[in-house]
Amino acid sequence: MHQGTQAYRAVAKEIASPRELEAHLLLKAAARLQAVIDSWDNNKSDLDGALTYNRKLWTVFLTSALSSDNPLPLQVRQNVANLGMYIMSQTVALTSNPQVSVLSSLVSINRELAAGLRGQG
Repeated sequence: MHQGTQAYRAVAKEIASPRELEAHLLLKAAARLQAVIDSWDNNKSDLDGALTYNRKLWTVFLTSALSSDNPLPLQVRQNVANLGMYIMSQTVALTSNPQVSVLSSLVSINRELAAGLRGQG
């Protein structure tokens, strides 16, 4: 079983709703990315790890959004898929050309989506 799936299941046991779980994981990914930004001038050693975690999370979202048995309305699923494809393309770009501004946009997207899932947006 994939490590991301195991982590998802472990957290799911502690959090009641799927929306809350998704928000929690998005905020965790955002925090990891933000930590890289915060130490940008001194240490970028966790950049690959933070990007990998975020990519794996968004892979789960993309897979779910593209699934024919997903109960969400088609428009919502398409929006999630489009956002996921953007995240993936930016992740590839960051791997070859790290930029704080691009990394910051990924942090913002994750935080905004988490807020929306929690009904705070």
